[in-house]
Amino acid sequence: MSSSLSKRKLDDYADDDSPPFSINPSRMRKDHSTLPSSPSLFRSSSRPLQFFVRILSDRTLVLRADPSDTVESIHGKIQAITGIPAFEQSIIYSGRQLQCDKTLAECKVQNDASLYLVGRMRSTGHPKAWKLINNVIKLIFKLCGSKSPVYVTQTVKVMLAEFMSLTSQTDAEKATEHLLIFSASSAPKALVMLYMSKDNRGAADEAIRHFVTSSKGILNVMHNISGEFVPIILEFCRLLKKAAGIDDPLYCLCRSSLAGMVPNTELGEKAKTGIPDIFPFVQELSTKLTNDFALSTQSMPFPGPSLADIRDFASFVAPLIKEIEGFCDPIKFPSDFRRVCHYGEEARMLYKIFHDLLGIFEMCLRKMEDRMNNDVKQDYGILCVGSCHQLEFAKELHKISTIYSGCEGLFWETMKRNKGAFCNLVVRCAKRSEDHTWVMECKEVTNFEARRHLAMMKLPEVKDDYGEIHEMLIDRSHLLAESFEYMKNAEIESLRAGLFMEFKNEEATGPGVLREWFFLVCQAIFNPQNALFVACSNDLRRFYPNPASKVDPMHLEYFRFSGKVIALALMHKIQVGIVFDRLFFLQLGGRTITLEDIRYADPLLYNSCKQILEMDPELVDQDALGLTFVHEVEELGTRKTVDLCTGGENIAVNSENRRKYVDSLIRHRFVLAIADQVKHFAKGFEDIIGCPRLQNSFFKYLDPEDLDWMLHGSESAICVDDWKAHTEYHGFKETDDQISWFWKIVGDMTAEQRKILLFFWTSIKFLPVEGFRGLASRLYIYKTSESRRRLPSSHTCFYRLCFPAYRTCNVMRDRLNIITQEHVGCSFGTW
Repeated sequence: MSSSLSKRKLDDYADDDSPPFSINPSRMRKDHSTLPSSPSLFRSSSRPLQFFVRILSDRTLVLRADPSDTVESIHGKIQAITGIPAFEQSIIYSGRQLQCDKTLAECKVQNDASLYLVGRMRSTGHPKAWKLINNVIKLIFKLCGSKSPVYVTQTVKVMLAEFMSLTSQTDAEKATEHLLIFSASSAPKALVMLYMSKDNRGAADEAIRHFVTSSKGILNVMHNISGEFVPIILEFCRLLKKAAGIDDPLYCLCRSSLAGMVPNTELGEKAKTGIPDIFPFVQELSTKLTNDFALSTQSMPFPGPSLADIRDFASFVAPLIKEIEGFCDPIKFPSDFRRVCHYGEEARMLYKIFHDLLGIFEMCLRKMEDRMNNDVKQDYGILCVGSCHQLEFAKELHKISTIYSGCEGLFWETMKRNKGAFCNLVVRCAKRSEDHTWVMECKEVTNFEARRHLAMMKLPEVKDDYGEIHEMLIDRSHLLAESFEYMKNAEIESLRAGLFMEFKNEEATGPGVLREWFFLVCQAIFNPQNALFVACSNDLRRFYPNPASKVDPMHLEYFRFSGKVIALALMHKIQVGIVFDRLFFLQLGGRTITLEDIRYADPLLYNSCKQILEMDPELVDQDALGLTFVHEVEELGTRKTVDLCTGGENIAVNSENRRKYVDSLIRHRFVLAIADQVKHFAKGFEDIIGCPRLQNSFFKYLDPEDLDWMLHGSESAICVDDWKAHTEYHGFKETDDQISWFWKIVGDMTAEQRKILLFFWTSIKFLPVEGFRGLASRLYIYKTSESRRRLPSSHTCFYRLCFPAYRTCNVMRDRLNIITQEHVGCSFGTW
C-alpha cells in the first residue's frame, strides 16, 4: 500500500476537520457483507496486515501483524509504543470492541483498516471519569454497529449526565482535567456519529443537548474555565456542520452556545482557541443575515433575521474588533491590514462583510421608508413586526464601522439618507435594558420622537399597581406648601412607582386629578412671586433659577422638590406649560456654558463680550476698555462688586487675557450665581431618575427644544378639526344637532376658551406636540339623561364630557360659556 493511499484512507475516517466516526452505519454494514464469511481464509494467508490505530490524543499509529496474531498481542505492541498499559486499552473496530483472545482474522480486520483505541482509564486523578466515558464510547459503537435494536440498561444521556456530574464546580484545575478526558476520548466525534445514525438520532440529540446545557450551568459558577469548554463546543460545531449542515437544529444550538461562551474566553495565539477558529462563524452568520434581510425586502411578509443570529454574529465578531482596536487608530483600507495586527486577513474579510451588510440593511430601510411615505397601514404593520431586531443589528454595524477609517462616517451617512426609517426603529425597538448611547454619537440622524423615546427610558416606568404608589391629600389653598411636605417625607421608591392624588373636600380622584395637580403645582413653583425662578427678560415663557432665591431659608429644599416634580411630570407624560431657559437646560446636562450659549439669554452682555474679543489688540492693550477682572451684581436690592479671580480688581483686561475675562464673566454671571440652586434641582431630579449618570444622559439625549415640547407641549393653537377627528360619541350620533352645534360653538371660541374647555374635559391644558393623537386615549362625548338646565360635567380620568340634549344652540352656547371661564373651568371635573 503506497503512503499516499494510506493517507487517503486515513483521511476518509480520521480527518481533523471531520468526525472519525462519520462512517455511515449502513455503509459499514455493506462493507461487512463483502468480507469473507470464514475466518479460515485469513488464517490460510501468510500475507501480513497493515492497519491504523487512532489513539485518544488523535495520534495515529501504523501497525503490522499477521492475521493469526491475537488482539492481546496488538495491545502489547501499543503498550510498547505509547506506554499505555494493556489493561487500560480498548480497541474498537466496525462498531465492536475486539476481545483479547480473538485473532485479527476472527475479528475480520482487513488490510488498511482503521481501529480506535478508546477508554483509557488512567490511574491518575479521575479513574471513574475515564471508566464512564469509556462505557459511553463502547455503547455508541454498539448502537451504531448493530443491525437490530440494542437493549441498554442506561441511555447515553444518563451516562453522560453522570460523567458531567463529576466535573468539579469549585476546583478549576480538576474541572479542566475532567474536560480533557472528554476531549481525549473522542467523545464529541462518537456522539456526532451516533447523531448521524439512522435509528439513534434522538438519543444522541438528547445527550449532546445535555452536555451543552450542563456546560452553561458549570460556567455560570466557574467563569474562568470557559477556555476549556470552548474547544469542545467548537469541535461539536465543526463536526455537526460537516455531517448535518448549518440549518440543523442541533448545530444551531451548539453554535449559539459557543457564541455565548466566546465573550468570556481569552482568544489568541497562545490560547487553545484563536480568532481564526471562530471567524468562520462570522462569515457563516453574515451570509445568513444577508439572505434574511434580502427576503425581508420582498413584497411577501418575512420576519427578517432573528435576534439570536444577530447577537451570535456580534459575539463572534467582538474578539476581532477588540484585537484591532488594541493596535491602532481606525485602520485604512487596504494598506494597514497586514501592519496593524496578527489577523490582517480576517480584518480584510470583515471590512468586506461590513460593506455587504450595510448595503443590504440600507435596502431594508428604504423599503420601510417607502411604506411609511405611502402610508400603507397593513403592510407597514407587517414591516414593523419584521424589523423589531434591526436596531440591534444597526448597533453592531456601527461598532464594526468604528475600527475602519471612513466607515463610521459612511454608516451615519447611510442612516441620514434613511432618517425616517431609522428613527422609527429607535422609537419602536429601543428597550430600557439596552445601551443606546451610540445613537447619540450622531444626533443629526435622530428626530424629536427618537430623542424623546431614548430620554424617557432613563426615567422609571409608572406602575399599574396602586398598592405601591404614593398617596397625597392636598388642600388647594395650601397647594405648594403641602405638596412640598408630602414630597419631602415620601419614600423615593414610592414616588418612582407613581402618584395618587386627591384634593381635600373633593370627591374626584384618579389620573385626571393628578394631571390637574401637576399643572397647578408647576404654575406655583415657577410663579415669580415665590422667588424660586425668574422669567427671562427676552422670553417671559422661559424660566431659570433665581440668584436671589436665598431670601427663603428653605429655598434649596424647594429646588430639590422642584426637580422631583419636573421629573415626575415627565415620567407621567404630562405637559405642564413650563419652558426652561437654555442655560439652565445645559447646566442640568453637565455642559460648559460658552459665549454663544448666552446669545439669547442676555443679548446685551453677549454683544459686549463679542466686541471685547473682536477689538483691535493694540486698542485693548492701551486700556481703551478700562476693565478689570471684577463683576458688579445686584443682590437683595443692593449692588456689589465681585472679583472674577483672586486680586481681580488689580488685573487689567488686555489682549492676552480678554478671552479668560469673558469666560470668567460668563461663569460668574450664569453658573456660579445659581450653582447651588441648579445642584439641588438636579439632586431632586436624580432622586426620581436614579443616579447622576442617568440624569446627565437624559438631558444630553435631548435638545433644548425637545424639553420645551415635552414639558410645555404644543405651541400651536388647538385645531378643532383634529379635536373632532379624535372624539367619539355615546348616546349621541355624529349627525345629531347637538353635536353639530357643539363643534360650531367650539370653532367660534377664542384660543384661551378652547384651552379651558379642554382642561375642564381632560385636565390637560397643553396638548402634546403630536396634537390629540399624542394623548393616551381618544376623547368622548356622552349623552346624559339629566335635566337640560344642568351644566356639562366631565370625567377627566377617562376624557369624557357629558351633557344632556340641549334644545337649542343658544342654550348650549350659554352652558359652555359658563364652564369656559377660568375660575369655573378649573377643578370642575367629577372624577
